[in-house]
Amino acid sequence: MNAITLGNWTGHHGMGLAPRELEATLHAANDLTQKEIARLMGISPKTVEKRIEDARFKLGAKTTRSLVLEAFKRQIISPAAALILLLTAHGALAPEPLAMARRREGNESEVETRIVSQRYEIALTA
Repeated sequence: MNAITLGNWTGHHGMGLAPRELEATLHAANDLTQKEIARLMGISPKTVEKRIEDARFKLGAKTTRSLVLEAFKRQIISPAAALILLLTAHGALAPEPLAMARRREGNESEVETRIVSQRYEIALTA
């Protein structure tokens, strides 16, 4: 089975998508617009739209984002090795999810422990 890497993603041939559909899906996973994908693939934006539409149909996805998620779930595409290392390191270094919060109401102060959810956005450049 052949694999291609574009940006932060690796795609695997022979798993349900035609080569050009896989290429367009990988570019979409790298958060490129149809115009940007067209420029990189050397085709028109309408052709890119058709390639992504065909891939969406094959995987049963309604949107381009759901196409990328479904391709990831089916292991047609996967993050490149550097991204996996980054996410693993992030998980190991993540702060404790329990945090102390102090509230002051009038003359009394109250300490409560609660679960804190933090959202991280990671921007990777190729």
